[in-house]
Amino acid sequence: MAAALDAGARIINDISALEGDPDSLALVAARGCPVVLMHMRGDPRTMQLAPRYADAALDVMDYLLARVEACVAAGIPRDRIAVDPGIGFGKTAEHNLDILRHTALYHGTGCALLVGLSRKQFLAALSRGEAPKDRMAGSLAGGLACLDRGAHILRVHDVAETVQARALWQALHGHNV
Repeated sequence: MAAALDAGARIINDISALEGDPDSLALVAARGCPVVLMHMRGDPRTMQLAPRYADAALDVMDYLLARVEACVAAGIPRDRIAVDPGIGFGKTAEHNLDILRHTALYHGTGCALLVGLSRKQFLAALSRGEAPKDRMAGSLAGGLACLDRGAHILRVHDVAETVQARALWQALHGHNV
């Protein structure tokens, strides 16, 4: 993280929610950079091996709340923190849908909300098994649904198409384009 910030990075996006390195909380606090805290069950090698939740949306919320509080206690202001429920990271298609249906829940963290569902495998599982490059329609539909539920940031692959879809979404909602 320090090397990335030294090289000009302006935000930390951490899949371990600053738990992967014991020095990361202090580093982010000292550097004053924004941070995205993502939920992930397990690690990239094990996360998709039979993930289980009592209630996916609430379990993810509990985790993110705890991580936000750890950041605040370490001196990272809440207004520099964004939370990401980690769509596809240690979750089944049904878990992802539960989280997306309850996207607005994550406003309870008091932080910006980032959702990254672009080209995720669960989109293909819900459809016809499309390859990642052919999942734009599902990515756009999911992204707009997240905007309807108050997401502040969408992490996407197809930027131009998402900007166009968002412009229409904003116009339909009476927002300035």
